[in-house]
Amino acid sequence: MKKSLILVASLIFFLSACAPNFQKEEEVKSETGDNETETAILPKFKISDDYYSMSLPFKTSEARGLVVNNLNSRYDISEFESGLMRVAQNTFDTDNYYFQEGQYLNSSTVAAWLNRKYTKKELSAKKISANDNVGLNPSDEDKSKKESGNMEPIYLAHILEHDYLVKNEETNKLELGGVTIGLALNSVYYYQEKANGSTKKKDISEQTLEREGKSIAEEVTKRLRKIEGLENVPITIALFEQKETSSVVPGNFISYANAGSGEASLGQWKDINEKYVIFPNTNSQYKTEQAAFSKFQTDIEEYFPNFNGVIGKGFYVNNKLRNISIDMKVQFYGATEVIGFSQYVAGKVIDRFKDTNQTVQVSISSANGEEALIVRDAGQDEPFVHIYQ
Repeated sequence: MKKSLILVASLIFFLSACAPNFQKEEEVKSETGDNETETAILPKFKISDDYYSMSLPFKTSEARGLVVNNLNSRYDISEFESGLMRVAQNTFDTDNYYFQEGQYLNSSTVAAWLNRKYTKKELSAKKISANDNVGLNPSDEDKSKKESGNMEPIYLAHILEHDYLVKNEETNKLELGGVTIGLALNSVYYYQEKANGSTKKKDISEQTLEREGKSIAEEVTKRLRKIEGLENVPITIALFEQKETSSVVPGNFISYANAGSGEASLGQWKDINEKYVIFPNTNSQYKTEQAAFSKFQTDIEEYFPNFNGVIGKGFYVNNKLRNISIDMKVQFYGATEVIGFSQYVAGKVIDRFKDTNQTVQVSISSANGEEALIVRDAGQDEPFVHIYQ
């Protein structure tokens, strides 16, 4: 009996040693917008160092719904939000800062800033004071330019705020440690010369887009410093180039700059070299990755002769492929077929994508929905396979 108890106790100790360390959440104080304090919870578990922990309860931004209306596609919406968090990591490390949706720019402020600058005639007609003429996009006062298609484009499509909190060890309070602002800029401007007329488009060069974006960023920084609570915190502003409405890949961030504590102007701008690429791709710049993708595609087609194709989306950082997401749709006739095919695909991921510095994700679906997910994280030799039940 004693031996049995010792064995059970040893087993419990062994299992507890191997289990993830889910420590008790930490309670701290957090200031509300009314200068009152409330209890916030800091979770101990974090998915990875690539993500920020978030204090609970989660506070939503009042302006969060505007992004859906202001950006061209769901691809841009997702990348604009997740990409801004990547930019923030250059200034606010994920170990010491906690993420919170923006609490300082409300929906009415963002909407007003996205307007065109009103002309004197428009101010009078709308009965708006000059102090409220806060649109960051250029005026369209010159009607002759509008009729000829040479009008000033809308450069700024959306403004997104993310806040980063830091714990004050002395007071056990969460305090605002910094703010990042994303400015989504149009690479293509859509307009109508006449009411209910056909929609036309005007391409905006990257040089023009970046020049206008940096000018807007400086004005935004000055305005942020006048908002109570943002007078002294570090501010990062990043420029995002959104793609045209028909694009099947998202836009990308192109540059960012910081304003240190209390500074009313931005420092030196730093380039961001990121982009998304669709595979198959005929551009010779991606011939190595295309060769691997083409062999993988051939493998799949040989397994399923009636297969319709494979589509991949590569994410490049500094001209190097960081990860590739592959989607494929197949008609299956049983659970065992899904299992067999998933095992085959997992083996081909190992065979064809030999650079283990890249993350490879394969999503397999059918007319019935998601069937399997295969993921080989960067730094791993073998993929993880999940079969949906």
